[in-house]
Amino acid sequence: MSLPTTPSGTQDVLVRRDGEVLVVTINRPDQRNAVNGAVSAAISSAMQELDASPELRVAVLHGAGTTFCAGMDLKAFAAGEVVRDPERGFAGLVERPPAKPLIAAVEGWALGGGFEIVLACDLVTAGAGARFGLPEVKRGLAARGGGVFRLPRRLPHMLSMELLMTGAPLEAERAASFGLVNRLVGDGEALTAALTLAREIAANAPMSVRASKRVAVESVDWPLEECFDRQREYLEPVFGSADAAEGVAAFRERRDPVWTDR
Repeated sequence: MSLPTTPSGTQDVLVRRDGEVLVVTINRPDQRNAVNGAVSAAISSAMQELDASPELRVAVLHGAGTTFCAGMDLKAFAAGEVVRDPERGFAGLVERPPAKPLIAAVEGWALGGGFEIVLACDLVTAGAGARFGLPEVKRGLAARGGGVFRLPRRLPHMLSMELLMTGAPLEAERAASFGLVNRLVGDGEALTAALTLAREIAANAPMSVRASKRVAVESVDWPLEECFDRQREYLEPVFGSADAAEGVAAFRERRDPVWTDR
């Protein structure tokens, strides 16, 4: 199902629908897209829209201008502003990402909390000049927006420890070599690559995609001997769904399936 592109959101965050894809833009290029309270609230609202709307299948998050996100707005924080969302945490998603897939399209720096946003996403596209870093230790802080535990799950242990304890940046090409980036493209092309990837996902059965994401995320700490039993709660409804029957029928009839999410 294709919907018209409809912009919404606030000045700091722009939200638009591109068919079945929700495109969310952090729109503070003069502040390197640093996250303040308004940004966290607006992204949280967008994630709620994503999960609540049956027409939406996947979201893409990116930053306006040449920087993905420089992390927390330190001026807002110093002024006493609450920069995290009470429901979803920093940037409106790091503590409670959406149930549907979320793709980060990274150009330039994803720094501090900006990198933690990336780590909370399911897939990443990046321009060749993108840089990722958690420099909190250089400022007497720590990456409490998920960085200290998500990074070691995304990268080899020794590399993760080096990045966490030195605060040194990681270049996009090296990040891609370790699997942190799904699509490494030319500078300025990350959003286009993310939209292409999003449409590939949106073409699949939505119930299957959501269930697959949930098991992939939640099974990280499941004991191996319990995995098959525990996944049944999420995957058995998929096999008994109308969309499963439609998928088989479409394959036999050599046509595109028409998903109903039932």
